[in-house]
Amino acid sequence: MQSLWMLFATFAFAIMGVCVKLASETYTVAEILMYRGLVGVIFIYALILRQNGSLKTTFIWQHLWRCFVGTVAVWLWFYAISLLPLATAMTLNYMAPIWISGILFFAAWRLGKRRFEWGLVTAIIASFIGVTLLLRPSIHDDQWLGGFIGLCSGALSALAYLQVRHLGKLGEPESRVVFYFSATGLLAGFLGCLFGPGLHEQPVSILRAHSAYGITLLLSIGVLAAMAQMAMTRAYRLGNTLVTANLQYTGIVFSSLWGIVIWNDVLGLYGWLGIAIILVSGIVATFYNIRNTSTPKTVAPVDPIATEL
Repeated sequence: MQSLWMLFATFAFAIMGVCVKLASETYTVAEILMYRGLVGVIFIYALILRQNGSLKTTFIWQHLWRCFVGTVAVWLWFYAISLLPLATAMTLNYMAPIWISGILFFAAWRLGKRRFEWGLVTAIIASFIGVTLLLRPSIHDDQWLGGFIGLCSGALSALAYLQVRHLGKLGEPESRVVFYFSATGLLAGFLGCLFGPGLHEQPVSILRAHSAYGITLLLSIGVLAAMAQMAMTRAYRLGNTLVTANLQYTGIVFSSLWGIVIWNDVLGLYGWLGIAIILVSGIVATFYNIRNTSTPKTVAPVDPIATEL
């Protein structure tokens, strides 16, 4: 099940989130994005060289669209976090699988060639219900702008994930897709450091002094983000789109467990019920997909990049 690569991706993203939370005490969002992109570019380029790969691509516009949409989605999400309670911002961002289901439904309806997988859509909706039980989001009348921005972030994330799958179907290796996204994040973070406010509303110094603790966090964020992006890209490229999208909700579970271990967070009855629903939904969706996937009678064509990792 190639979709299970998403489990590794969400686990790595959850650890990265812990590092981001710790690093945010010292660094701004722009700095974290810049250094995450820088470390990712170096890490992925070293991997490409080791595999005797290349950065050359004939799908430059597809990469540009993926990078633009993905980067804007990240920025909007962080902006929504500044305007909304964290639980609400995370819930709105995790509507991406719902948006993916809607987009695929519309595409299937337009083409009239594909049976829509209602069982998997039901699992996604159940997982989202589990997320709302776990995070207990709330929004007030004066937070409508933040709510709208959060919704846009989730919708753009869905477009980015579908573009990742499209690039994979075109034959683009994971390393190349992640390299260009990391490079875009590096550029966006750099511009944010130049023109955005710092922790105390002053411009950020690009060449600030770093402690060993800060360097460790920044390196961890970059490497974990690159590994998670690689795994996520592979999951969307080779796995079932809806199963992969549904497994993305496990990231909330991993993050909640890290919160319990590190910050002594306490989950109530609804929180544990939400986790149970997310886990059961992921298991059911995975077995549903296995049961409904027919084994081809003939030898499947060789995936030109299936053995890269």
